Amino acid sequence: MTIDQSLLQSLFAELPANTQARFEEAVTRIVSAKQRGGKVVVITGSGPNIHEGVTTLIAELMRAGLVDGVTTSSAVVSHEMGGTLDLVKRCPGAPLGLPDATLPRGGEFELTLMDDDAIRTIANHTPIDWALIEKLRQSPGKTIIKAAGNLGYPMGLWLERFSHEILALAREHGRSFEEIAGLGADQRTMIGIGARRGLPVLVTIPQLIGGGAVGLCIGDSLTLTERASRLAHLLATADVIIESGVALTQEIHDGPFETYTGHGLWSAWQGHFSYSLAGKSLIRIDLDPALERVWEIERGGGVVTQAIADGLPKTKMFKVPFRMEMSGFARHEGSLPLIGDLGGIWPLLAWKCSAALGIELQFLSYPQQSDSGKAMRDEIVRTVKPINRETMLQALRSRDLKPA
Repeated sequence: MTIDQSLLQSLFAELPANTQARFEEAVTRIVSAKQRGGKVVVITGSGPNIHEGVTTLIAELMRAGLVDGVTTSSAVVSHEMGGTLDLVKRCPGAPLGLPDATLPRGGEFELTLMDDDAIRTIANHTPIDWALIEKLRQSPGKTIIKAAGNLGYPMGLWLERFSHEILALAREHGRSFEEIAGLGADQRTMIGIGARRGLPVLVTIPQLIGGGAVGLCIGDSLTLTERASRLAHLLATADVIIESGVALTQEIHDGPFETYTGHGLWSAWQGHFSYSLAGKSLIRIDLDPALERVWEIERGGGVVTQAIADGLPKTKMFKVPFRMEMSGFARHEGSLPLIGDLGGIWPLLAWKCSAALGIELQFLSYPQQSDSGKAMRDEIVRTVKPINRETMLQALRSRDLKPA
């Protein structure tokens, strides 16, 4: 793979000086952890992580041994099942005879641009309205790249229906929906490489409801307690936790089994499983300068910690918009904010860390607005394929998975 080093150098030069310094510290922490046999876990959201190619990059870092586990959203799982990014044609729905009451804002309906052979593969498992597809092909519209599956016909509808079959298999084998779906997903997705390498990829509880029926089926595949426990065990193994474009992380890393800044005291008290964030590195990629401001205030005098000790409302003390995750993040001694566009910071991290560790990457993401980023998105559309039902079932049979 050819790396666009001039773009990467430019991206680094554009970072503010304090962010550059923290970035270098983040690279040192990640590289040091891997060199001593430690683990790196990524807590990722949807939205820009998909569009900027970051989830595809994380999948590559999992393949290369740099990332050891991921938490994500049900929307990301849904998009990865659809092939991560795809081409869709957006057409006015009313002229097609579609009921306006069910169309999204703007009244547009989307056709997933697939060849007929790919549609026939879906048709083996779900009815296809070929007349509607032909109408959409002939209708005036706009072609764009967007997160795969979702509201595109027929891919989105098929994933809705297929998710119930995956749920039944997950329950039968005592596994998560994410693992079963990953057996048939492209290995350039996080769920696909996770299933092949035995690396955990789990949707967090705050991120369950997304991706339509896929999200509901993910939620129904494990009890909330078991999901929280699996997530806690994953984070307990991590030396470095990287948060990327995700909200509500305090409920993720400080959840019901964490004792240092979270609510795991009574679990530990009663002899149940618990873990501590103490001594871990908590790196957060975020665009919000308020996060950095609260972090700096805490470093300057422990104001957040003192507010909690005094039982005072933190939201009224800092004169910045205060998000809940700022509290636990700012108080953690190992936290490190990287304020900037995740589309630029992630390729820099991957480039620097892989070079330091002597790892050769086969894929690198770039900001989607750059020429390299546009080529990257085209590559994802072209090469990352939707989930394959036959591959999933064959892998399930060959592994003969027993209840976990």
